[in-house]
Amino acid sequence: QAQLVESGGGLVQAGGSLRLSCAAYGFASSYYAMGWFRQVVGKEREIVAGITWSGGGTYYSDSVKGRFTISRDNDKNTVTLQMNSLKPDDTAVYYCAADRSMSTIQMSTSGTRYWGKGTQVTVSS
Repeated sequence: QAQLVESGGGLVQAGGSLRLSCAAYGFASSYYAMGWFRQVVGKEREIVAGITWSGGGTYYSDSVKGRFTISRDNDKNTVTLQMNSLKPDDTAVYYCAADRSMSTIQMSTSGTRYWGKGTQVTVSS
């Protein structure tokens, strides 16, 4: 059974850093583009960052560009999101996702095949 398990969320002050990790089980995540979405209550889930199967292509939303870095380790079936210079607006539940394709850079909710259960990130001002 395919599973994505996130870890690393928590509470941090504005300007601080967090590192989110996602481990894939039950499927070969190296054959999928992977990404991170986030969602605030009452708002739609939005793409934050994505990475192609090889790691050769990456995407960042304008709101996180220059602050967040996505990476992957296909040998360990993991994807990581390093978040620096965090802002209160980054507060959300963050979801790891696997796309239906290997090469998608800008992922969408409709194109996502597998979802993690999410991890809460709270940035205090």
